Parts: sequence; C-alpha cells; structure tokens
Amino acid sequence: MLIVKQIYNKNKLFGYWLLLGVGMLIVQIMLGGITRLSGSGLSITEWKIITGIIPPLNNNDWLVAFNKYQQTPQYQIINFNFTITDFKFIFFWEWLHRFWARLMGIIFLIGFSYFLYKKTFKIDWAFKLIILFILGILQGAIGWIMVASGLIGDAVYVKPIKLAVHFCFALILIGYTFWFALSILYQSKPVIHCSKKLKYFLMTIIGLLIVQLFFGALIAGYKGAAVASTWPTYNGMWIPFIKINQLFSEPLTIQFIHRNLGYIIAIIIIIFSYKIRLYKNHSIFNKTKYLPIIFVFLQIILGIFSLLSSKYIVANQWGVFQGLALLHQTVAIFLFLALLHLFFLIRKYA
Repeated sequence: MLIVKQIYNKNKLFGYWLLLGVGMLIVQIMLGGITRLSGSGLSITEWKIITGIIPPLNNNDWLVAFNKYQQTPQYQIINFNFTITDFKFIFFWEWLHRFWARLMGIIFLIGFSYFLYKKTFKIDWAFKLIILFILGILQGAIGWIMVASGLIGDAVYVKPIKLAVHFCFALILIGYTFWFALSILYQSKPVIHCSKKLKYFLMTIIGLLIVQLFFGALIAGYKGAAVASTWPTYNGMWIPFIKINQLFSEPLTIQFIHRNLGYIIAIIIIIFSYKIRLYKNHSIFNKTKYLPIIFVFLQIILGIFSLLSSKYIVANQWGVFQGLALLHQTVAIFLFLALLHLFFLIRKYA
C-alpha cells in the first residue's frame, strides 16, 4: 500500500509539472498578444537561440540593435520617427516573449532530467514528452518564419496567415500538454458516461472554436477590428459586402465570419450546457461543466467592447483597445481548455 501511495504521489508531481507548463504556455500566449498589440514583433531582426537570451547591455549594444531595426521596412515606412527610447520599449516585449520561450525549454529539460533520474515515468510517457519537446521546437521555428515574413520586401507587419498558423500551433501545443497532464492526474478518476451524440456534439464545438480562433488571429494580423468598429451593425450595415473569393485576406469578410461564428458557438454551448445539466455523478465534472458557458459570454462581451474601442486606436500607444483585445485572446484560451477538459472526462464512453 505504501509503495502504491508513493507511486501515486510521484505521478501527481509529474502531472503538476505538466500543468506548470500549461500555465507558462498561457503566459507565453499573453506575451505574444502584447508583442503583437504593441507592434513589437519585428524589433529583433535575428534569431539567436543561445546568445539571444542576453539583451543589449550598454549604449553601444543598443545602437547596434537599433541600427539593425532601422534597416527593416517597418521602421523605414511607419516608424521612421522612432527614438532609441521608443525602440527599447518594443524591443523589451519581443525579447521577453523569446526569453519566456527559452525559460520554458529550460524548465522542461530540468523536469525531464529530474523525473528520468527518479525513474518516475513510464516509457510511453517519455515518448509523449519527446513529442512535446518537438512541438515546442516547431513552434519556435514557426515563430521565426512568421517574424521573417515581416522583414522582407515592403512588409511592415508579419504575414497574417503566418500569424494565424503560429497562434493555432500554440493551441495544439497547449492542448497536447493539458491533455497529457489530465491523463496523469486523472488516472484513477472515472469518466462521465453520456451519449455518443453528446460526445460528438462537444467535439464539434471544439472544432468550431479552433476555426473561430484562426479567424480571430487573421483579424489581428490584418488589424481588422477597426474596419467595422460598430456593433451590432457593420458601419451601419446589417450584412456587409462579403468577398467570398478573399475569405482569408479581406478584413471585413474575416470580421463578418468571426462575429457570426462567435454567435453560433455561443448558441451551441448554451444547448450543450442545457443537455449536461442532469449529469451530476462526478464532482470534478459538476464543478467545471458550466465553465464554457461562462467563458463564452465573457468572450463575447470582451469582443464587442474591443470592437467598439478599436476606433480610438493610437499608433504605438497602449490603450483601452489593446487591453481588451489581450483579455479577449486570453479568455479564448481558457474557453478552449475548459471544453478540452470536459471532453477528456466524457471521451471514453462509446
């Protein structure tokens, strides 16, 4: 009995370590949002995995870094009046975003080495950790490909489609880590027995949410909130002119899809919440089953106010819009994880 308890405690520690990774990924996504909203993403023009961890330490180093930024289209076209002080501000957020990614890698390697030394995890867990590590490396590579797209030609921002891919890959990474943690922490927990239809219904919601977040990232990439900063109409129109042939490149079309898909997701989450109200045989399920409906309504409210405040955006200044947009993005991640958690609890029933 003592041995079983020790194994359980070690497994629990391993699961909490994975949850620490989930928390750090949430922070990383928030830092990515700040980087995007503050226009900081192109301030560091090189990708130095090891030496890049050290920021400029003296005035000469800052001048060298600033000179490299001055060669970019973004500086030459829109930020040509930047001072070294302005540059330090945007540099800080991009540096912190990259530093946090490296810190996550260090935390991962330390934890992996510790549990390997303690012989805590099983072979299949080691395989899953290797996949997790590869996903992290790929996300970093995709991030650099995204940044590089804004440093060439006449580009002043990163390519929106690459920003959306970077964001959605972050969803894959955080979803994989969260699922892995749940599989460790809930090993002895029963799953909720429900109908196949309800399980597939929840799968559909998660799929639609991923599509919704992809279009949200496209809006961010195209700075598309301000193209129609009224609600519930689109600059006075109930149905704007939609360009179907530019589904992923025309800002107003993207915003139209994002808004209406949000309403659809909210409606089906309401239906789902109604259907699961009778399932009360699992304490964890009971405590978390209504989180999606709470998050989705909060998400809609933040989305509306973000939209309305977009008309007051001032270039290179952090304002109400930026704060609301960051919260809008963050709540989306919590909604995604809440739905994933419920699916984990009901997935095994067939």
